[in-house]
Amino acid sequence: MILKQYYLGCLAHASYLIGDADSGRAAVVDPQRDIDQYLDDAEAAGLTIEAVFLSHFHADFLAGHLELRDRVGAAIYLGARAQAEYEFTAMDDGQVLELGSVRLQVLSTPGHSPESICLLVFDGDANKTPHAVLTGDTLFIGDVGRPDLRASLGWTAEELGALLYDSIHDKLLTLPDDTLVYPAHGAGSLCGKNMSEDTVSTIGIQRQYNYALQPMTSEEFIRIVCADQPDTPDYFTYNAILNTKQHPTLEAALSHGLKPLTIEQVDEQAVAGAQLLDTREPADFAGAHLVGCLNVGLQGKYATWAGTLLNTDDSIVLIAERGREEEAAIRLGRIGFDNVAGFLDGGMEALETRPDLVRRVERITAGSLNEKLSAESSTIIDVRGPGEFSEGHIAGSINVPLNKLGEYLEQGIEGELVVHCAGGYRSSIAASLIMRELPDVPVADLVGGLEGWDAAGLPTVREDD
Repeated sequence: MILKQYYLGCLAHASYLIGDADSGRAAVVDPQRDIDQYLDDAEAAGLTIEAVFLSHFHADFLAGHLELRDRVGAAIYLGARAQAEYEFTAMDDGQVLELGSVRLQVLSTPGHSPESICLLVFDGDANKTPHAVLTGDTLFIGDVGRPDLRASLGWTAEELGALLYDSIHDKLLTLPDDTLVYPAHGAGSLCGKNMSEDTVSTIGIQRQYNYALQPMTSEEFIRIVCADQPDTPDYFTYNAILNTKQHPTLEAALSHGLKPLTIEQVDEQAVAGAQLLDTREPADFAGAHLVGCLNVGLQGKYATWAGTLLNTDDSIVLIAERGREEEAAIRLGRIGFDNVAGFLDGGMEALETRPDLVRRVERITAGSLNEKLSAESSTIIDVRGPGEFSEGHIAGSINVPLNKLGEYLEQGIEGELVVHCAGGYRSSIAASLIMRELPDVPVADLVGGLEGWDAAGLPTVREDD
């Protein structure tokens, strides 16, 4: 048996290729939208991908099931409760797909979503004990899938939480302790709150250490699991719906959107309402950027923050380092943002003759900020999350998490602003957002964020101090 995990760090997403080497038959589970890696590995192993499973309609990314269907003719398999525009095979609890001597048996496990399934993986025709279970977003390493993401689609967290409790206890916890657990997400995903950095475990280890699997009533489970879940961006609901629909493939979207634009064409797009997205590193953006750009660098949680702060209705124009335009577009496409209209041909070099369109971000060191605080009034905005802020922050700073900054700016701001985060990635996004929305408000970005402040030996305070 071949069972390979693919882990996409920027989205904390795990997908799987499962195949039988003897028969050459294979399936992919919860694929990302750019599918070449599955096709390349399948070809190298002598496998034919004939099936693609979605454990549920994912909210945090657009899956690659239509891409696999169109490229290699893979049949799509979903849970029996699923409803979709495209043709698929509905798999009820206990049904099996045989891939030679490898068997995939469906467990109906509603809770994270109503159509959620897990897949038991059996290696060998006579083997009655599962080798592994692919748990989708039902069970994570250290956590379970949150039941509140479908609140906008007609379900309550309490309803799905009760289903999740039953799925965990009546299905997954009845499996042998040595059954390997392969989830669809890991630490950093917004689909849970306590996920481990590990990407594989066992039922026995999860039974012992996973907080949500400890003995408790259904009511206690719902209360504990639903508490303190992170905010989710609007594109989550958009993706959950889009994963049920027939839509253009990533290849089609890229062929439409990856076209070079002159600075004059970019300016025309901006006047027409296009969103300008600069994907370079914060230091490069601060040094020089096109006026009106939002900076979300490719080296960080690019898709998550771009998806949080951009919309899918207005076109997007990219400003990127030479050779990275396609990467920027693909990573937007992974979350269903197919509205890229093109990229600035030549990147920032195209602005050499247009200094009137170039802006810079003031950057301030920790020492200079400390001196400035004692001499004059500046508003320090800490754009980290509330938990980070409570652990330690600069005295007098206010906490406005980055995903809430747009609402804060709508109130009207006066005076000089200094923004910071932990290391500088989120604060560059914040500075660019402020400059775009309030171009007359002075703003500076703290170099190195709070890490730079701490390294300079400057004091912080805690909420309980």
